[in-house]
Amino acid sequence: MASTFSAKTFSGTVGIVPALDIETQEKFDAVVKATSGVPGVAGYKLGLTSVLRHGLKESMRRVRDLTDLPILYDHQKAGPDMPDMAKKFTALCAEAEVDGLILFPVAGPTAVDGFVGEALKAGIAPVVGGEIPVADYGVSGGGYLLDNALDLILERSVMGGADHFVLPAHDTAKVTRWSRWIAANVKDPLVFLTGFGSLGGTIEGAFAAAKDCPRRFAIVGRLITEANDPAGAATALYEKMQALETTAP
Repeated sequence: MASTFSAKTFSGTVGIVPALDIETQEKFDAVVKATSGVPGVAGYKLGLTSVLRHGLKESMRRVRDLTDLPILYDHQKAGPDMPDMAKKFTALCAEAEVDGLILFPVAGPTAVDGFVGEALKAGIAPVVGGEIPVADYGVSGGGYLLDNALDLILERSVMGGADHFVLPAHDTAKVTRWSRWIAANVKDPLVFLTGFGSLGGTIEGAFAAAKDCPRRFAIVGRLITEANDPAGAATALYEKMQALETTAP
C-alpha cells in the first residue's frame, strides 16, 4: 500500500521552533504539551537525545501524539557522510514521516547534491547549513573547515533546489551577508536561526540581520526547555519578534 505521508510546512513569517534536546521523556512531553498551543510556536526540532533512546520512528510517533506542528529532524548534523548514504538516510526519515531535515553536507559538492536531492525526492524539506556557533569551527579560529564553507554549500544547495536554510545567530555580520545572498537567489526562502542565549545569539540582533529574508524562525533550546514556564518563555521570545516586525522600516 502506498504511503499517504505529506510533509507539513511551516506557516507564518516569523516564529519559534523549540529544540527538543531533552534528557527525559517526561520533560520532553511536558515541554511540548506546554508550548504546542502557544501563538508563535511554529514547529519543533527533534534531536538525538530522543532518537537514540526510542528510535526515529517511535520518537516521531511520540511527538505526533502531542502536536500536529511540523517537525525538523536534526541528526547532529546529517550530511557529512558518503553521498551514497543520502538515499538510505532519507528513506528512513521519510518512513518516520519527518517534515524537514537539518543537513550539514560538509563532505563536498556530491554530498550536497546527494542529501539535498534525496530529501527533495522524498518530499522532505532539506534545511541546509554548515556552520555552528563554536569559536574554533573555522580555520581562522583554529578549526578545520574553510571560513567560506557555508557560502559554497549554500550556492550548491540552491542549484539543487533547496529553499530552507539554517544559520548561526551569533555572528550578525555573517547572517546579514548570507541572508542577502539567499534573498537575491531564492524565491520565498525560509531561514532558521539558531544559537541563542549562552551561544551568543539574540532575537533582536539575528532577526534584524536576516531581515532580507522575511520568513525567519528561531530554533531555541534551553531558553525554553530549561525555563520554569516554557510557554511563557516562548511567548516572550515571540513578542520580541513581533516588536521587530512592527518597527522594521
